[in-house]
Amino acid sequence: MATAAVSGARGYNAEIHRLRGELTGRLPYPDPAKAEDSFRTALAIAREQGTRGYELRAATSLARLWREQGRRAEARELLAPVYGWFTEGFNTADLKDAAKLLAELV
Repeated sequence: MATAAVSGARGYNAEIHRLRGELTGRLPYPDPAKAEDSFRTALAIAREQGTRGYELRAATSLARLWREQGRRAEARELLAPVYGWFTEGFNTADLKDAAKLLAELV
């Protein structure tokens, strides 16, 4: 993140924040609130940049966190429209992952 700030390269910022959230959730003492903040930041950046792929990844990560917290309806409401934007590429890992999660949220 420091390198991106210094260089001005922002193309990966959404993914960097998403990964921070994933890593925060895998710590020996995870902090779900911090992970959620990172996922929300990733979503906001991806939406601002119009990067649908990164938005899908961030939405999937946040929806997964919410599912683990019992917030299944919120998770589905977040992920379903993002997944619905895609018209091709359904054999990619990201779309397969999102589809699997959506099926679990029914």
